[in-house]
Amino acid sequence: MKKVIVVGGGPAGLMAADVLSAAGVAVHLYDAMPSVGRKFLLAGRGGLNLTHSEPADIFASRYGARRVQIEALLQDFGASQVREWAQALGVETFVGSSGRVFPADLKAAPLLRAWLQRLRHPAAGSGVQFHMRHRWTGWDDAHALLFETPQGLVSVQADAVVLALGGGSWARLGSNGAWVPLLCARGVAVAPLLPANCGFDVVVPRQVPLAGQVLPVQVVPEPARVGWGKHFTSRFAGQPFKSVAIHLTTSQGIGFQRKGEFVATATGVEGSLIYAASSLLRDDIIRQGHAILYLDLLPDMPAARVLAEVRHPRGSRSLSSHLKSRLGIDGIKAAILHELLTKEQMNDPARLGAAIKALPITLVAARPIDEAISTAGGVLFEVMDPHLMLEQLPGVFCAGEMLDWEAPTGGYLLTACLASGKAAGEGVLKFLGREPVTERDIGL
Repeated sequence: MKKVIVVGGGPAGLMAADVLSAAGVAVHLYDAMPSVGRKFLLAGRGGLNLTHSEPADIFASRYGARRVQIEALLQDFGASQVREWAQALGVETFVGSSGRVFPADLKAAPLLRAWLQRLRHPAAGSGVQFHMRHRWTGWDDAHALLFETPQGLVSVQADAVVLALGGGSWARLGSNGAWVPLLCARGVAVAPLLPANCGFDVVVPRQVPLAGQVLPVQVVPEPARVGWGKHFTSRFAGQPFKSVAIHLTTSQGIGFQRKGEFVATATGVEGSLIYAASSLLRDDIIRQGHAILYLDLLPDMPAARVLAEVRHPRGSRSLSSHLKSRLGIDGIKAAILHELLTKEQMNDPARLGAAIKALPITLVAARPIDEAISTAGGVLFEVMDPHLMLEQLPGVFCAGEMLDWEAPTGGYLLTACLASGKAAGEGVLKFLGREPVTERDIGL
């Protein structure tokens, strides 16, 4: 019987193991952690967003520069197949109001338990053998895989290998990017790992140029400080901006505009709306040292009406009371205006009205990679064949987040990880001269 080693117990590795064990291949799965699926379980704390129900063309567009490569994987295992796979494991799914797809009970643990039960006791084959607390450290001179274990260093031979080691975020859950130098040493081209779906640090300049306003060069100084001021941080760090929108145009002319929510942190911003634009913001910071997004505090109100309300006579009322009564701006929305605008700008109705609709926020750094939800970069598709086998290392396949792609949150990350795991598993079968099982009702 052919023996295949899968390194990594996340969704991609487990899916590759599922495909292989269903075909009767002896599968040994190794992972550095005490148990598998730790990041999968963490994602389940927010309801486990499995995939998204939007049309396939829009779905594929979420993968940006790697759309062509990921779309090829989704042809065999897209959003509908994810739902069928979950159903085959006894887990019903539903579509939320945003179009996102979740398990009916909004939990990850039951799905993972059912999946592991099937892997250990498949309808055919001998079942997947799990080897925990085995940290992969490369190859020896005989091309055997080396693992650090509590009992010492061990080497293991196999007919083929699937590497599904994750990206570089959430090191405490096992994804630490330690595989990068191991593959680079073997001549495999790897794009640097970068934070994706991440937060950012802000700078607060001494004078904020509003949309359409050009300040003389001499009054555009070095940033006064990195991060929010002490007053704003003490009162509003961790608080959400609700019912807002952001828009931006990158230095490459790419536009972005979306409504949603995000959160103020002690040093900047994070949250779903920021994550959706994070790749554009991150890349602009890499290119030019900063990125600017514009915050619309009242996206459902036309600019002309905002200006009219700001200009409405306020009598003896304070400006704060005026903004609250006329526009409903208070709390964190009022605070950020005071944080970023000068007194002169706050007291100028035209400038204040413009700021409410397009308040510039300058970002200077993405948060550290280990704080990110996911990572960009990884093994280049250009050094793999269509079945995800490394050209430099015949018989070695890669899958999941260690590949060079990224996607926003919304089910896109998990779907692509599952799809690449399936593709790698089927690639191994082709390499071994085997055929994948198609009659077994596992939703693949």
